[in-house]
Amino acid sequence: MSAPTSVADRALELLGDQSGAVIQDDTYGKTYWLIAIGTDTPRGWRMRQVRVLTELADEGTLLGVPPASWGPEHRTYWRIPLGPGQYLTDTHHLVPALRQALDAVLGPEPDGRQLCYRCQLPTDEPVPVSIEHSGSVASAAVYACPTHARDYPRDSVAQAAAMRRALDRGRTR
Repeated sequence: MSAPTSVADRALELLGDQSGAVIQDDTYGKTYWLIAIGTDTPRGWRMRQVRVLTELADEGTLLGVPPASWGPEHRTYWRIPLGPGQYLTDTHHLVPALRQALDAVLGPEPDGRQLCYRCQLPTDEPVPVSIEHSGSVASAAVYACPTHARDYPRDSVAQAAAMRRALDRGRTR
């Protein structure tokens, strides 16, 4: 199961010692949990920017697995190494932690489909990238699809406010 690293940071805080092995890929900003896929795995998990790899029978996914000795000095490494009792993460703990982390990091999920500001195509996973303010009231929100969210020109005032919130909550990253 993969998630953006910013979401994974919060999910790992919530999971504590209930997380199994985790691979972090700083090249693509993704973090991967190893989970069991079986008959009890819901196919209907729908979370923004979170993927169950090989969810579909005809889907294939290549995941680079780093050597066990690789740490943060490499771009892809074991954030939580494999070890006794730390192989697979129980999805009954992981899914609620990811949902809570998504709300904390990305904000509430927008209702319905939204148009991406760049490609102008509707997306089922809209990422709010900007909220336009008029006077003292927030007005229109600008959304992007996950592919174009990183490319949105950032509002320096909004970034400063987000950094201040993170510092107030004791998070730096």
